[in-house]
Amino acid sequence: MSKFVIAPHMRLHEWIAVEKGYFDEVGLEYELEDQLKPLGRDRHDLGDKVGAYQTFEKGRSCDVSSACHWTVNVAAASGHGKLYAKCYSVSPCAIFVPADSAIKRPEDLAGVPISVGYQSGSHYSTIQAMERFLPADQINLSFADGLLFKRMEHMIDGNIPAVSLFSGPYYFMEQMGFRKVLDTSFMMAAMVAEDANMGDVEKFFAALRRAQSDIDLRQELYTHYYRNEFPERFQAQMDTRLFGPGERVVFEPYSREIFDASREWIAARDIFEGGDLGSLGYDEAVVAPAV
Repeated sequence: MSKFVIAPHMRLHEWIAVEKGYFDEVGLEYELEDQLKPLGRDRHDLGDKVGAYQTFEKGRSCDVSSACHWTVNVAAASGHGKLYAKCYSVSPCAIFVPADSAIKRPEDLAGVPISVGYQSGSHYSTIQAMERFLPADQINLSFADGLLFKRMEHMIDGNIPAVSLFSGPYYFMEQMGFRKVLDTSFMMAAMVAEDANMGDVEKFFAALRRAQSDIDLRQELYTHYYRNEFPERFQAQMDTRLFGPGERVVFEPYSREIFDASREWIAARDIFEGGDLGSLGYDEAVVAPAV
C-alpha cells in the first residue's frame, strides 16, 4: 500500500502530529511533501497570474493539501479534487508596508500596488477587506511578484510598496518591524485527492484535531516549526518566540450555505475570467459532508 502524502501549508499541525506520533497512533502510513520550501530558486517565483488555483489545475501529487477556501471551492467544483467538508481553518493575514511608508491607513492604499498571489488567499482576502474602505477601481492588486515567500522577499528588499502575507511570513513581518495596515485574515479549506483513501483522510484529521489542542494549550512550544518551511536566507533572522499560533483548524462544517455564498461572492467580483466557477454542485464537489 502506498503512503498517504501530506502537503504542509505553513501551519504547525502536521509537524506536531509527526513529533508527537499522532499520525502513528491512528495508524496512518504517511509522508510529507513540502510544497512551500524552495528548491534551488524560490519555488514560488512562477510569474504573473500563477497561484493556488493553477496548482490544482495542474494536479497535485499529494492526498491532502490546503489553500484558501475560495480556490478550493472553485477547484473542487471544477473536478480538481474534493473539498473536505467536516472542517475548515482560519489563517491570520494582513497587508504590510515598510515602517517608514507614508501609508498609515487602508484609505492611503488607493491606487497603490498591493502584492498578492493570483487566485490565492491574499487575492480574495485583500479585496474582501479593502472594499470596506475603497471603491473597486481604487484597489490595485499586483500579481507580478510571485507567491508567498517571493512577495515577502520583495518587501524586505524594498522592491514593492505593499504586500499581503499570511501565517509564518505574517509574524516575520511583525518581527522585522513592518507596519500592518489592515487585517485580512481568511478562511481556508482542505482539498482531498479524488483517489485518496477516505479511511486515511479521517485518520489525518483525527491527528490534526489533537495537534490543535496542543497549540491551543501551549503555542509557544511549537512555533519553532515555522522554520521548517522558511527559505534558508531568513533562518538566522527568525525569532519564532515572537510568532503566534497561525492557522487554526475549526472542526465545524464547511456547509452548503458557505459553499454557495462564497461562489456568489467570487462571481460578483469577476475573479475568474468568463465567470467559470465549475459546474459541480455541493454534493458532487465535497467529500465527507458533516451530517
